[in-house]
Amino acid sequence: MPDRNGESTGELLKQFSQDASTLIRKEMELAKAELTEKGKQAGKGAGMFGGAGLFGLGAFGALTAFLILVLAEAMDAWLAALIVTAVYGAIAAVLALQGKHKVEEAGPPQPEQTVETLKEDLEWAKRQPESVRR
Repeated sequence: MPDRNGESTGELLKQFSQDASTLIRKEMELAKAELTEKGKQAGKGAGMFGGAGLFGLGAFGALTAFLILVLAEAMDAWLAALIVTAVYGAIAAVLALQGKHKVEEAGPPQPEQTVETLKEDLEWAKRQPESVRR
């Protein structure tokens, strides 16, 4: 049965299907290009974070040397270095204990709700053959 433009419904459906496929393909290409660009930007940002970490570590080393030199004015240098090391060790221990506590609070690294709903879905699926036989 032809429509107003002289094309049959089948031809219109075929054209619609082709247009939809083209549209989806173009959208996928756009998404790929967009994600590639965002990935490049994120990579640059990650590189800058890495550089910041490297220079931050250098600054921390310089601060450590400074603290040891300042304390060495009042005591032997080895004792100043030992004191700075002990303070850093205490800070590290406190941070490690707090981190351990936070990890324990988070619980096991599994999606508990998803596991529960999957169990429910499995039970539902097991009951289906029974209800079909009735």
